[in-house]
Amino acid sequence: MDRESARERILQLRQTIERHNVAYYVRSQPTISDYEFDMLLKELERLEKEYPEFDDPGSPTHHVGSDLMPGLFDDLPESMHPASGKKRSRASGTSGASDSSDLSGAERPAFRQITHTYPMLSLGNTYNQEDLNDFDQRVARLLQGTAYRYICELKYDGLSISLRYHQGKLQYAVTRGDGIRGDDVTANIRTIPTVPQQLPPDKDYPEDFEIRGEVVMPRDVFNRLNEERIRQEEVPFANPRNAASGSLKMLNPADVAKRKLACYLYYLAGDQLPSGSHYANLQQAAAWGFNVPLEYTKPCDHLDDVFRFIAYWHEHRSTLPFDIDGIVIKVDDLKQQQMLGFTSKTPRWAIAYKFPAERATTKLLSITYQVGRTGAVTPVANLQPVLLSGTVVKRATLHNADQIALLGLRTGDMVYVEKGGEIIPKIVGVDKSQRAASDD
Repeated sequence: MDRESARERILQLRQTIERHNVAYYVRSQPTISDYEFDMLLKELERLEKEYPEFDDPGSPTHHVGSDLMPGLFDDLPESMHPASGKKRSRASGTSGASDSSDLSGAERPAFRQITHTYPMLSLGNTYNQEDLNDFDQRVARLLQGTAYRYICELKYDGLSISLRYHQGKLQYAVTRGDGIRGDDVTANIRTIPTVPQQLPPDKDYPEDFEIRGEVVMPRDVFNRLNEERIRQEEVPFANPRNAASGSLKMLNPADVAKRKLACYLYYLAGDQLPSGSHYANLQQAAAWGFNVPLEYTKPCDHLDDVFRFIAYWHEHRSTLPFDIDGIVIKVDDLKQQQMLGFTSKTPRWAIAYKFPAERATTKLLSITYQVGRTGAVTPVANLQPVLLSGTVVKRATLHNADQIALLGLRTGDMVYVEKGGEIIPKIVGVDKSQRAASDD
């Protein structure tokens, strides 16, 4: 690739990635899989490294994908913020509490934004063991021979959240946002029963601390929600992550409460933590009354233990009541975490191993079109039944006519169907080698 072609490709990748960031984080309507997105990002990282003259601090390789809504209400009193649950008039440019439907993107009102006390970054990720070996070698090199261990945790497929406590009382709850500031969703978080509003007074916790985790929608709740949406001729959610994200940004907390979200917590941050061990802090947080999933958390002294943990949950993740899309590996010692430090968007002391999407090949029997209550037309692929991720798949979503043209779909094609994090399967490709020569 020559220099000019590299520059054009870098600019194209940045625009594409930012567009997908908005679809994923803001609209909760991703149009590509996590793997496809990660491959675009890795290509951009490689090109920026090969052609440093085209690097840019504003590149998506240097910042966290943001779930922030436009800050329309930042200067209003707290009682008037959408997150407070107070009804707003239509004259203000937003719907009242009675109209808190699932809005997306620019249609959905903004929340007040709060700056994180500690930056809330994303994780570097990989899909193979070779990268984990490289990660382990970097950790060993940077720690200069000092002994260390890892803590392995499930990578929940939901929306990241940070909870701030003062004297044991929940002060506010903030989404990750752009890593520096996030949306204030306190009123909605208060509807989740497992999030403590006030810690017991007899527990020895710091005066001020933050605890971070993930808001998810359990699978049984998700299935009931989609059944209801289908009965009402509404477009079903693609997966629990999208449903959880959309639910947490609804206007009326009473509507959020009906979604029966869950919150799992996995990181304690503060200046006066009970221990210098991440794992010990999790144990302490669980003793204070937080929903810390210790049963899904494992200390690992060697990388082989990490691989065994990954292999176990890759095989058994379907038994969980919620979706996961991988495993998170963290250095346990907090002082060692500080020594290892951060890049502009990720900690060097942690990495996510992401499970590959599950795929099957089957025959495309026909394409039909669904007309929703709003008049939106959605193409649906009717498939020869095939077993995928433990269920028999007969239909798959096709976002629009452009996707049909892009894939070059024809009735009778052998197609690749993936679930990945998707509950509703989707067609991701065509096996053109199985077409008759006269059909090409």
